[in-house]
Amino acid sequence: MIGVPHFRMYIDGQWVDTEDRYELTNPANEELVATAAKGTVEHTDQAVAAALAAHRRGEWRNANPEERAATMTRIVEILNERMDELVELHVAENGVTIRQAMAFHVGYSISHLQYFADLARTYAFESSGPMLGYPTMAAGITRREPIGVVAGIVPWNFPLLLAVWKLGPALAAGNCVVIKPDEKTPATLLELARAAHDAGLPPGVLNIVTGEGEEVGKRLSAHPDVRKVAFTGSTAVGRLIAQQAAGNIKKVTLELGGKGPNIILPDADLDTAVDGALFAFCLYQGQACESGTRLLLPDSLHDDFVGRMIERAKAIKVGDPADFDTDMGPIISAEQKARIESYLELAPKEGATIAFQGEVPEGPGHWVPVTILTDVTNDMRIAQEEIFGPVLCVLRYSDVQEAIDIANDSEYGLSAGVWSEDIDAAMEVARQIDSGTVWINDWHMVNALYPFGGFKQSGVGRELGPHALDEYTEEKFVHVDLSRSLERRVYDLVVPAKEG
Repeated sequence: MIGVPHFRMYIDGQWVDTEDRYELTNPANEELVATAAKGTVEHTDQAVAAALAAHRRGEWRNANPEERAATMTRIVEILNERMDELVELHVAENGVTIRQAMAFHVGYSISHLQYFADLARTYAFESSGPMLGYPTMAAGITRREPIGVVAGIVPWNFPLLLAVWKLGPALAAGNCVVIKPDEKTPATLLELARAAHDAGLPPGVLNIVTGEGEEVGKRLSAHPDVRKVAFTGSTAVGRLIAQQAAGNIKKVTLELGGKGPNIILPDADLDTAVDGALFAFCLYQGQACESGTRLLLPDSLHDDFVGRMIERAKAIKVGDPADFDTDMGPIISAEQKARIESYLELAPKEGATIAFQGEVPEGPGHWVPVTILTDVTNDMRIAQEEIFGPVLCVLRYSDVQEAIDIANDSEYGLSAGVWSEDIDAAMEVARQIDSGTVWINDWHMVNALYPFGGFKQSGVGRELGPHALDEYTEEKFVHVDLSRSLERRVYDLVVPAKEG
């Protein structure tokens, strides 16, 4: 393993190694990229203890918001300086194309961390006012205070970005954090820890523990000293985390699965909508929970739209993610590839038609072709379950109300899209869709200024937006009776002080 980098965990300001290690492989060629420490429950307990001790010392939580923002901004500056290295590492461990890594996976991570630093400067940590209607002179103070130890559990698909969505508001609010990355993609998050260390973040404020979800993740969710868990991943695992967190009534934020309905209205601009439909389910090989994987077409447009989409899909270049000309890279692992292929085998058995499958490279790597399925009905498993790959289910509808009903006939409610030249009509459809995000004539446009999260079994709580810190603070009300203070001041004015 000469020449292969090794990544250690970061606990209490120190780099911690283990004899047992992960081997990180490039999903495009299955070559060894790096090794990483493999943490245990004991390491998890050490990290939580370090975070709790740091919280009790108060160095970070008692710093004023401007000081916290300044440290976070220094982290951003260091990450910007190291962006090329981060992009190269992320492409190798994650399989994302270099274009997407620069703009979205890494680029967004850095800009969103800066957003949270700026939010620390403007967030209303305290407000006060008179107690209207109270029979005596009184004032009320509302404070938003850090929770304490926050645990973040992040998946392999956007490991750096989704970690920032958790540690950014947690740090801005004054909390101390323990984050568990997915065992397949810990490297970029550990590089973020290095940047935080170099920026002078106090020991114990940020801790990164690698390890298995069934061990490290479970311990974090159930740990009595962890007061908040933020998780992104599957709905099945989200249910387990909610159950484990109930032991000491932790606050939870859960961003879970999706099966995004993408509704094409009869008046949509077809050239734009066809490309938008492909973008909706092909970005990062469809390995995004908010992908648009159910395409709802009116009967009048169905055949023409599918034909156009197939012609455009033929131009998608699948290959080496480090090549700037590549549009789509590999699936993250052999296990994920096999899971997607099981749904492709199921599709014709359920009555669906494989209308198109693209080309993939020969040789090593975890490749799945762009696949378009037609003759899909919403009661099929392929239409109800999250496939998590570049697979599109095309469904017909006869009128707009039927399209809305199909869109809402799902346990998920994370994302949706509507395509139309009539914005008022599109808005009316958007109002009726049970989804945390609805894009009109677009997809995947996640903005740090606006909240992101799901309805129904797509999650609990919201990330991003101006209220992001609400999820990482406890609200406290302080009542101050001013009547005796007022009496004292009046007394001092009318009664002379004694001489001598």
